Amino acid sequence: MPNPDFTPKLQDLSQKFEIKSFKALSKAAGVSERQILRLRRGEVEQMRVDVLLKLSSVLQISLSELVTTFSSLKLSRDNEVSTQQMLQEIADLKTEYQRSQLKIEQQRELLLQEFQQSSLQLLESLLLQFPTAAQKARENPQLEAVKIVPLVENPLQKLLQAWGVEAIAPVGAEIPYNPQQHQLITGDAQPGESVKVRYIGYLQGDKLLYRAKVSPIERV
Repeated sequence: MPNPDFTPKLQDLSQKFEIKSFKALSKAAGVSERQILRLRRGEVEQMRVDVLLKLSSVLQISLSELVTTFSSLKLSRDNEVSTQQMLQEIADLKTEYQRSQLKIEQQRELLLQEFQQSSLQLLESLLLQFPTAAQKARENPQLEAVKIVPLVENPLQKLLQAWGVEAIAPVGAEIPYNPQQHQLITGDAQPGESVKVRYIGYLQGDKLLYRAKVSPIERV
């Protein structure tokens, strides 16, 4: 007995929403064309619940209606019960899926709050003391700016250390030119030639975050 073909039904549903091809339906639902082919063949029982949910959303029909419309199972008295059981299992899985999504969103929010809290603790002295120091500097132009530097530098160093971020080299350092980690801002240099760091760069473990900006050293 040949397998049922639900292609006409799927075409009719898709055209209601101006989806003119199965490739377009695949893209709109975010599922593979193989899953669309399964739906056309009535192989609903072989499809994942998340795939069925995406298709039901795009086609704007309920999950149970999607299953019954494109099911290859004959709804006789003998298997009607098993079909209903399958629908119930799908409904239960949908509920569990939604519960999992909510839990993931709550965990993401909690992690974000913890990250913000830990970052604020590392920057506490900067947040509390720098505004006062900056105001004093504005009121007294004779105040040496170097006295304010530690208020910014120390918390920043603690934060970078906590995140495993290291400077490639300090500003003003003379180092061998490495095009993998350095960016020339003036002139030319060959790998290994001495260059001077003008703007600092950073590494996080083996990952390059920012190249150090350097310039060639002019020898007299």
